[in-house]
Amino acid sequence: MSKPPLPAEAQELLRRPNPAVMATLRSDGAPVSTPTWYVWDDGRALISLDEGRIRLKHLRRDPRITLTVLDGDDWYTHVTLIGRVVETYEDEGLTDADRIATHYIGKPYPDRVRTRVSAWIEVERWHGWGAHRDSDQAFTG
Repeated sequence: MSKPPLPAEAQELLRRPNPAVMATLRSDGAPVSTPTWYVWDDGRALISLDEGRIRLKHLRRDPRITLTVLDGDDWYTHVTLIGRVVETYEDEGLTDADRIATHYIGKPYPDRVRTRVSAWIEVERWHGWGAHRDSDQAFTG
């Protein structure tokens, strides 16, 4: 695994609205993964979480997280960000949720009833595969 900064090609993948899966840790240490939307911004990832979801509780207890972003055209090509949530705050007015939703679906976040929390992920390490294979990784193919 490599340390940031990520190469330009990997950052380009991260800037697009590609499918992503985040993993958090339960209190017993077991990983839990779920699909999510995100926005890549200046070397960090922004996610939006429903205040009532368990994954937010996981991150408040243990901020370690992974975010795997799959190239929408070639899922073999992917980049995994390993890091931690370094900042959370209530998304008043759903500004961040709207930013992320617009990135994916071209319009504001549709559920305006529930409270959302914004979380910034700081990348500590990363690895890629397919077109973004990290040169530090063994290749057996």
